[in-house]
Amino acid sequence: MTLKIGWIGCGTHATQMLLPQLLRHDVEIAALCDIDGVRLARAARQFGVARTTTDAADLIATPGLDAVGMAVGPDQHLAFGKAALARGLGVFMEKPPAATAAGARELQAASEAAGRPVVVGFMKRYSVGNKIAHNIIASGRFGRVLGLTGHYMTAPGYFVGNVDYTGFFLHHCVHYMDLAAHLVSPIAALSARKIEAKPGRLLFHAAVDFACGAVGTIVMGTVQSRGTPVERIEIMGDHRRLEIEDVVEVRFHRDPPFKTDDPAATLDDAVDSLTWKPNFTAAANEDHKGYHALLADAVAALKGEQSAAPTIADGALAMTWLERLRASMGV
Repeated sequence: MTLKIGWIGCGTHATQMLLPQLLRHDVEIAALCDIDGVRLARAARQFGVARTTTDAADLIATPGLDAVGMAVGPDQHLAFGKAALARGLGVFMEKPPAATAAGARELQAASEAAGRPVVVGFMKRYSVGNKIAHNIIASGRFGRVLGLTGHYMTAPGYFVGNVDYTGFFLHHCVHYMDLAAHLVSPIAALSARKIEAKPGRLLFHAAVDFACGAVGTIVMGTVQSRGTPVERIEIMGDHRRLEIEDVVEVRFHRDPPFKTDDPAATLDDAVDSLTWKPNFTAAANEDHKGYHALLADAVAALKGEQSAAPTIADGALAMTWLERLRASMGV
């Protein structure tokens, strides 16, 4: 069955990241909506969509839709998501699902009442290096996870004019409130310390306790250029260590012996380190950031099939921990 979807929001992220990957699946974009008529017309040409509107209510009322997708603002995600659910439509939305944890829980309740899924765009779960690490842990080969250290930086581009950290937390930090739990286990406690180089230049270290007993440190902030590598994760076990650099390099360290004084030194499949890095020269339509894989699960969920797609329940939980993180720092 081809999924007929109406889409709200035709900005750069939607037209460059989401919609091209969505159309690689068994999907028809039946209608598009954006408040900017020029942007809307450009997206309609790009994706060959005849039906367009600047009114989200009109989009949601389009006859024959199976689902609605959206990449707009958090307040619009809540309002438009509830409206789509009220019409019996499944929903895909970019994160965050709402501006507040209470709003996310409201959307979760609406999803449960309607019996229709809301899938949230936590693509970090699907970013290829994170996916490899998650699958190694889930396989049992890694053993017990003891700790996680994560770095996820950005630049202060959110603060043109008025310094307000809300966008930074909602659009950036929320990812790791979901990803850390996905890689290890649910978060059980969290607190953070911060430093501001000057208004708009924030750095914080968050201490995390996981339900499985593991401990973690997550470092985030707005004091690094987006033109440099800004993401790194290390997962620690007993004589096991996974390192993920910018989602495209993975190293799995196990328990290799010293080799310098061993005349029979070799590489042992059972204990030596494994590494992976993609071949960027290959003529393949790969999506290392994870949008294609995320949308594969999203489409399955919206068709009513079994799916591992991140749900609104995951979104509400991530938003809850995000608000506790902000409260611990008073920002």
